[in-house]
Amino acid sequence: MAQMHSHAHSDDCPGCASTPDVAFARHDHRHCSDDVLARAEALAQVQGVKLTPVRLRVLQILLEEHRALGAYDVLQRLAAEGFGNQPPVAYRALDFLVENGLAHRIRRLNAFAACMHPGEAHAPAFLICRNCNLVAEAPAAQVRAALDATAGALGFVIERSNIEALGLCPACQGATA
Repeated sequence: MAQMHSHAHSDDCPGCASTPDVAFARHDHRHCSDDVLARAEALAQVQGVKLTPVRLRVLQILLEEHRALGAYDVLQRLAAEGFGNQPPVAYRALDFLVENGLAHRIRRLNAFAACMHPGEAHAPAFLICRNCNLVAEAPAAQVRAALDATAGALGFVIERSNIEALGLCPACQGATA
């Protein structure tokens, strides 16, 4: 599997760049989420956009684990924490995060996942476990290049693509073996 994290870390960083399949492996997820959150906050400042308390909380909720969450799951969490229980609250925050490169929409699951590479130009593929719904964000530049070449040979120009692969993560493979 391709490396999931492209940011630099020292070799003593447990569970990050040294483990290519970090989303599916046991690791210190707090490190992943803290790192992504810090980069997201810096990116928002550079872009001149505001991470309001609701937007920040939605991003934190998405960063709690490598799993995509539906808008209503996010809304339930927000409501329980006093942020309101109207669907637009969650949808506006999720749309903001997607539009600003801080989250991705996982169409297969009709759900959202935090971007693990905020601020980096990338076209990821999403590896989705059909059993536990864990989602790994993997680099897909070679897949996208092949898709662009195939489309170009047909005179077609791709404006947007969303690459999602459904399968079983290592833990779920082990459970079914």
